[in-house]
Amino acid sequence: MKTIAFCGSPRKNGNTELLLKETVRGVEDAGPGVRIFNLNEMNIRPCQDCGGCNETGECIFRDDMDRVYDAVRTADRIILASPIFFFAVSAQAKIMIDRCQSLWCEKYLLKRPVQGGGFGRKGLLLFVGGMEKEIGIQCAEACAKAFFRTISVPEHKMLYYLGIDKKGDILRHPAALKEAYKAGKMLVEK
Repeated sequence: MKTIAFCGSPRKNGNTELLLKETVRGVEDAGPGVRIFNLNEMNIRPCQDCGGCNETGECIFRDDMDRVYDAVRTADRIILASPIFFFAVSAQAKIMIDRCQSLWCEKYLLKRPVQGGGFGRKGLLLFVGGMEKEIGIQCAEACAKAFFRTISVPEHKMLYYLGIDKKGDILRHPAALKEAYKAGKMLVEK
């Protein structure tokens, strides 16, 4: 079973990354390793809506998204972790999602959906936000669901924590790390 994780946080060792690390620990304790993409450290150009992928399903730009495309095509489990900024996923996460337009073209225009590995596909969303209003989570989940639908992830779970703003606040949450660990383990159960 192949698991990949996208860390959309720009803050090194911030709340989102700490939550993701605990989730990854749960996955790894259950057996399979996890390939983590730290989106803030990757060279990913924003989608230019140029139409270059319409007839091939392949983006015409060559950058670190090539590694993402390869990983997405073969993954069984996909984790997306992002802070909530202005009722949305981070810019780092959104750039990666937008560049999956080529996979959307491949699936919907060319009728060649991404299949994934041999264990079926499942997803996990991890969101952390400083604001305590759930509208940010709802908007971010809508974006993430569209991404998951495009890459043929039919089901997902979501963990989110609000009122978590200062670096390290997630460590003081009474249940967040335990819930993240458990979610990681459950994600890779067959």
